[in-house]
Amino acid sequence: MVKIYTSVCIALFLSVFGSQSLYAHEAWLKTANGGYFVFQQDTTKAKKDSSDYSIKTDTIGQMVRALQKFKTVRDTINIRSSTPVPNLSLQQIIKGNLAGVYVQEPNGEPGTEQSIIVQGASGVLFTKKDIYALQPAVYLNGVPLVQDNPFAFDVQKYDFNRIGPATNLLSQISIDNIQSISVIKDPFELAKLGPNAANGAIYITTKNARGGLRDISLNSYFGYVTAPQANTINGVYENNFRSQFYKKYNPTGSPASYLRDSTNVAYFGPSNWTDLYYQNTPTFSADLGITGGSERANFRFFGSGTKNAGNADNTDINRYNLFFGINMAPFKWLTVSSTVNTARLDRTRNKSLRDRFAETRYIPDLSSPLSPNADSYASYLTENDRNVDNNRSTVLNGSLSLTAKVNKFVITSTGLFNYNEGIRDYFIPSSLLAGVSYISNYFGYSQRVSLNNSISYKYEINKKNTIDFELGQSLQGDTYKYNYARAYNGPNDYVKLSFVDARQTIGGVDNPDYLNVLAKNDFYVFRYIDKERNNLMSFYGSAKYAYKNLLTLSALIRRDGTSNGQPDSRWVTTPAFNANFNLKEQFLKNNKGIDALHLSASWGRTLRIFQDDRFAAGPQYRSENGWEEEPTIPGYGGLLGINRPYNSGFIGYNISLPFADRTSVTLDASFLNSRLNTAITVYNRNDKNNVVGLPVAVETGYSTEYKSGMDINNKGIELLVNGSVIESQNGLNWSTGLNLSYNKNKLSALPQGLNELIYQNDNKLQVGKSVGSYWLYTNEGIYNTDGEVPAGRTFNGIPMKAGDPRWVDYNGDNKIDSKDKVLTGDRLPQFVGGWNNTLAYKGFDLNLNFIFAAGQKAINQYEATRYGFVNREAGNDINSVKEVSSWQSFDNQKNYPIYNPWSPVDAYRTDQDLFLESASYVKLRSITLGYDFSKAGFFKKAGGKLRRAYLYATALNVFTLTDFSGVDPELINYNGIYDGANITIPRTFVIGFKLEL
Repeated sequence: MVKIYTSVCIALFLSVFGSQSLYAHEAWLKTANGGYFVFQQDTTKAKKDSSDYSIKTDTIGQMVRALQKFKTVRDTINIRSSTPVPNLSLQQIIKGNLAGVYVQEPNGEPGTEQSIIVQGASGVLFTKKDIYALQPAVYLNGVPLVQDNPFAFDVQKYDFNRIGPATNLLSQISIDNIQSISVIKDPFELAKLGPNAANGAIYITTKNARGGLRDISLNSYFGYVTAPQANTINGVYENNFRSQFYKKYNPTGSPASYLRDSTNVAYFGPSNWTDLYYQNTPTFSADLGITGGSERANFRFFGSGTKNAGNADNTDINRYNLFFGINMAPFKWLTVSSTVNTARLDRTRNKSLRDRFAETRYIPDLSSPLSPNADSYASYLTENDRNVDNNRSTVLNGSLSLTAKVNKFVITSTGLFNYNEGIRDYFIPSSLLAGVSYISNYFGYSQRVSLNNSISYKYEINKKNTIDFELGQSLQGDTYKYNYARAYNGPNDYVKLSFVDARQTIGGVDNPDYLNVLAKNDFYVFRYIDKERNNLMSFYGSAKYAYKNLLTLSALIRRDGTSNGQPDSRWVTTPAFNANFNLKEQFLKNNKGIDALHLSASWGRTLRIFQDDRFAAGPQYRSENGWEEEPTIPGYGGLLGINRPYNSGFIGYNISLPFADRTSVTLDASFLNSRLNTAITVYNRNDKNNVVGLPVAVETGYSTEYKSGMDINNKGIELLVNGSVIESQNGLNWSTGLNLSYNKNKLSALPQGLNELIYQNDNKLQVGKSVGSYWLYTNEGIYNTDGEVPAGRTFNGIPMKAGDPRWVDYNGDNKIDSKDKVLTGDRLPQFVGGWNNTLAYKGFDLNLNFIFAAGQKAINQYEATRYGFVNREAGNDINSVKEVSSWQSFDNQKNYPIYNPWSPVDAYRTDQDLFLESASYVKLRSITLGYDFSKAGFFKKAGGKLRRAYLYATALNVFTLTDFSGVDPELINYNGIYDGANITIPRTFVIGFKLEL
C-alpha cells in the first residue's frame, strides 16, 4: 500500500512541479496570547474565478477554519521558532513549550518511547502499563491517532520495552509540514472530543491545500550528534573503590573473579572502550512541499526523509514521510476534503545486555562482565554483528470529509482511519547466549476507523442575540492484534527464523505436525497471539448563546457507549458548560491601556474507557500456565489450557466506567496595543471511580481483586506571558514568551473506604498523599559499633549490627519493617514550563529556548548497585547486568556512608531515602541563529524571486543546571528510578536552509 501511494504522489508531483510559483510574503498573525503563526498571504493579483458559483462555494480557506474546533485556544507552539530545531518526535517538539504539559524523555536513543502527562497524573505510575493509560489523545487533522496497546506486557517478564519494534509512533510528525500544535485542556473543549480525550489532547493541524497559484517549499539540514565526554576507569579504580569495604568489614575476603588478576589486560589494561561505543554521528533531513490549485480544487503534497542518530551504540532511526491533501467544491453547496499521511520508521536499536536478556528472559553467568579494553570489546562487537535486529513501523492515517450547506444548515460527514503496523525479527547466535541461540518474530497492528456526522444551525434572534445549535454522532472501532513467537536452541546459527509445517494434509490425510516447527525436537518454540476489539458510539448535542460581543454561554450533553464497559454501565451521559465574559467591552471600553480582557469558566465531565477488555467480561478464565519466575512458560501442568486468573487478578461485577470532572477558570488580557498578552488559569480535576487491585486472602489463590472507587485529585495554576519587549521597524526586536505551571496531586479515595493500600508489595497508596510518592525507610546514618545498636533491634527479623544503616523506628516497637516506611517525595514535578526568546535585527534572528521542571525526585539505583556490589553480583539477575558504559566515573558523584555490603539487611537497598535526590533542572534546550537572504539588498538587486531564503545554525541540548548526581535528570524511568542504563540525550549541531518559492 505504501509503495502504491508513493508512486501516485510522485506522479502528481512531477505533473505540477514545473508550473509557475506564487510569490507571496510572510506575515505574522498575532493570536490572543501573543503566540505566532506563519501563514502565506497572496501579494500578486492571481486570476480568480469571480463567478457566482465561486463566491458561494466553501473554499479551502473557509474549510480549514471550519475544521479548527478550538477557536479560543491560547496555548500553542511557536511553529516558526520550532522548525529549525532537529526534533524527531512530537514529545520533543512540545517539551517545555506548552503550559501544564510534562514530557518524559528517559532515553536518548532515537525512536524510543516517550510520555506526555497533561495537568498531573490521573492514575498510578508503578508499571509501564500505567504510563500508557495516562497518555493524552493526539489528533492529526482531526484524526485521533491510535497507539500501541499495552496488553502485550501481559506476556512479558520485564517491562523495559514493549515486545515488537517498540518505536515511538509519534515520531511520524514532521515539523516542516505542521501549521499549528495546540494543547486542549479546557473542560468544555475536551467534552467535544469525548472519551478519547479523557487525559487531555494535543491537536495538530498540518499545512493544507489552498487556492491560488502553486508555491513550493524546500527545507534541509545536516549536522552531527556529538559524543559525550567520559572519564573511563578499569579494574584498578574498581578495586580501589571496593577496598574500603574489604578493609572495614571483610579483610580476608577475595574480590570478584574478574578483579583478582591485575595482569589481566581485559580488565586492568587501557580503558579505551569509548571510541567503539560513543560516536560523533551525522544526522540530516530534507523535505519538499508543493501547494496549488484553484479556489474550487486545490492540493498539497509533502514528502520528507530524515535520519536521526544517537551518539552511542550505533543507534539511529530513518523516517520517510508522505502527505497528500486535496479539496474540491463540485457544487456551490458542497465541499469535499481529504488527507492521507503515511510514514515508515526503520530503527536500529541498541546492543545493551539488559535489553537483550529482558527479551530472551534468559540470564547467563554474569561473573565476567564486558571488558573496558577496546580490543576485547571489539571482539564482542564482531560477534555481535551476527545478530539480526530488524525493526520497522509503518503508519497510515487520513480522512475524507463532506460538508454541505443547505439553507442555514451545515451538514458534515467525515470518515477517519488510522493503521499502524510493527514488525521485528530478532536473532542472537549461540556464541552470545551460553551456547543457546535465540529467535523471536513479531507482527502486530493497531487500527482505528471512525465515522462522524454532525448538523449545525445558526439562529439569529436579532442583531444582538444568536444561538448556534449542533447535533452529532460518531462511531469508532479499534482493533489491536499481535503474533509473537520466541524460540531457543535452533538447529544452528544459520537458521535465524522459526519455520513451521504449513501442510494441512499429506496424501489426503490430516498432517499431525501442521503448524509445528520444522526443526529438531529440542528447538523450543513459544507462541503468543492476542487480539482485542473495542467500539465506541457517541451522540451529542450542543448550544451556544451569544449576546453581542459581550457574553457567550455554551452547553453540551453527550451519551457515550463503549464495548469495554460491563453490561450495566456501558452507556454514560456526560454534560459540559462554558461561559465567556468580555470584561473589556462591559467595564473598560474606553480604557486605551487595555486592549482585551476576558473571563471564562468551564466545567465538564469526560468518560474514561478501559484499555483492557477484561473488565467488561466480569469473572473469566485465562490462559495462565506459568509460575512466579516465568509467567508465560508452561510448567508440567501446561496441558490444562485455561484456568482462573490467579496471577493477573480476579475481576468481578459492579465495575463501572471511570470519569473525570474538570473545572477551569481563565482570565486573559492584552495590553499596550497587543504587545503584552497574558493568561492565567486555575483548574481542578477529579478523576473518579478508577479501578485498582486490592489484596485478597491467600487461600483464594488470587494475587489481587480489582475494585472501582479510587479517586485522584489534581489542582493547579498556569501562567502564560507573551510580549514584544522591543519593537523597531528597522532596528532591534525582542519578543519573549513564558509558560509556568504548578500542579498538586492527591489521592482522594480508595475502594471500600480504605485509607491506605500496599500496592504490588513495593508501593503504597494513602489518601491525602500524591500517587507518585515513594514508600521508603528513613535513613539517619550508620551504626559504627555494636554498642550503638539498640538492644534487640531487628530488621524484618534480622538482628542489626555495626555497619548497618540507622533506619528510623517510627512506631517505636524496636523492629524495622514495612510499618516504618513513610511516603515521601514525588515522581512528577510540581512546576514545569519554558521560556522562549527571539532577538531579531534586520534579516538576522537569534532564538533561545529554556525549559525547566522542579519538585520531582528520583531514586539513584545506579549508585545503590555500585555501592551494593556484593548483592548485585551474587544475585545474577537482571539488576546484576554490568554494561560497558558502566566503566566510567562522573564528576558529580555523591559519596555515601560505608555500610557493610555483606550484611543480610541489604544496607544499600533502594527503598530508603538515602538514594532519593532532587531531579529538578533548567536546560538551555536550543539556540538558533539565522539569516533571511531574501531580505538582503544584494539579493533583491540580483533579481532573486524567493519569498524566503533562510539559512540557520542550531545547537540542541546545550547545557543543564541541576543538583542531580546522575548523568541527566531527564534520564529517569517512568517509575522514578535512575539506573544509568539508558543512552544519553545527545548535544546536536546542525546547519540548514529553508527556501520558499
